[in-house]
Amino acid sequence: MSATPFELLGGEPAVRQLIDRFYDLMDLEPAFACLRALHPDTLEGSRDKLHWFLCGWLGGPQLYVEKFGHPRLRARHMPYPIGIAERDLWMACMRQAMRESNIEEAMSARLAESFFGTADWMRNKGV
Repeated sequence: MSATPFELLGGEPAVRQLIDRFYDLMDLEPAFACLRALHPDTLEGSRDKLHWFLCGWLGGPQLYVEKFGHPRLRARHMPYPIGIAERDLWMACMRQAMRESNIEEAMSARLAESFFGTADWMRNKGV
């Protein structure tokens, strides 16, 4: 049996490191200010929810589903205006977080492709 992306990344601690770097960048980098503005004042809940979701999405424990049921990603993101610019900004932030988390290049490319598909699916405005 082949290892899951969750296992290849290093399990829950590695997923948490990636998510924390992602939200740290969003909080600190002026380039991501528009993306940050779509989030609550405090990012702790967002950090936890994305961590829990990604653990299961990557083939690890289904922490998000255990806590909240089906993710219903598109429905949960519908209140936020997400267009091409927001998708691309989210992707830029995640790519930078993966680089800075020292995720191996092939794994990073594989994840970026999957992230892009999901991020594009979340779009709910034309541009």
